[in-house]
Amino acid sequence: MTRLPASSGDPIADRRFAHARDYAASGDPAAAAELAEQALERAEDWAPGWLLLGEFHETAGAVSAAITAYERALALDPDDRCGAVLRLARLGARPMPAAPPPAHVRALFDDYAERFEDSLVNRLGYRAPHLIAEEIAAAGDGRRFGLGVDLGCGTGLMARALAGRVDRLEGVDLAPAMVEAARATGLYATLSVGDVTADLAGRGDGSVELITAADVFCYLGDLGGVLAEGARVLREGGLFAFTIETGAETDAAQLRDSLRYAHGRGPLEAAAKRLGFAVARRRDAVLRRDRDRDVLGTIYVLTKS
Repeated sequence: MTRLPASSGDPIADRRFAHARDYAASGDPAAAAELAEQALERAEDWAPGWLLLGEFHETAGAVSAAITAYERALALDPDDRCGAVLRLARLGARPMPAAPPPAHVRALFDDYAERFEDSLVNRLGYRAPHLIAEEIAAAGDGRRFGLGVDLGCGTGLMARALAGRVDRLEGVDLAPAMVEAARATGLYATLSVGDVTADLAGRGDGSVELITAADVFCYLGDLGGVLAEGARVLREGGLFAFTIETGAETDAAQLRDSLRYAHGRGPLEAAAKRLGFAVARRRDAVLRRDRDRDVLGTIYVLTKS
C-alpha cells in the first residue's frame, strides 16, 4: 500500500483511514474502501486519501471505481506526488508516461532515505551496485577512470562499490534527502539534485570516462534520451554501466504492478548500437527481492566505440 503523509488534518478521518488499512491488511479491501469513502466525506480534498481509496477498490476488483478515485487524487495534486498517473496508466485509463512524475520520485525517495540502505541491502538483498562494479572491472580489465558520473546516486552505494577505481566521481539524484546521505559518505567530488538526463545534457562532449546507473532505469520508461546523452558525453572507450529490470524481449518498456518499468533487451541493444555503443558485458542476475519474489534483471556495460 502507498505510504501516506501523517494526517489528513481531521482526526476522525485519520482514525477511519487507519481502520480501513487494517481491513485491507486482513484481506477485506471492499470493507476498507467503504470506510475510506466515509473518511473522505470529512477530508474530501486530501489527495493521498483518494489514492488509498483507489488502491482498495483496485484490490477488490472494482476497476472503474479505482480509476475514478485515482483521477480525483490527480486533480487535487497536479504535481502527482502520489503517482496516480502511473496507476491510471497501468489500468489502461491513461497512456504510459515516459517517466514517473518527478514530484512522485522525490517524495518516494525523500521519505525512504533514512531506511533506504537497511531496507534494500539487509532485507531485500539488493546487489545492483556490487554486480555493476564486478562487470566494470571485467570490461575495463581493472583500469582506473578519470571522471565518473553516478546517475541516481541514492545514498552512495555505487560510490562504495567503485571506491579506488575512479579519480573523480560526481553524483546526481532527484531526491534531496538521498543527495544529503550520499554527501555524508565523502566519496563524491560533487553532488547535485536533478534529473539524470538533464545532468548529462549539461556536460561537454567526450568529457566523461564512466557512467553508472544502479537500479535507476526502472524509473524511466523511455531510455532514448539518457542513452543518447551518455553516448555524447562519453569519451571513446568510455563505459556506460547500468541495470534494467528485464522485460519481454521485444518490448521497449512495460509498466509493472510495482510501478517500475521493465525493458526488453532487444530494443535496448538496438538503440545502443544506433548510438555507437557496443555491448562489452551483459549478465543476467537477481537484483533484489520484492514482495517475496526475486526481481530479475540484466547488468549491462556498454562501451563507446
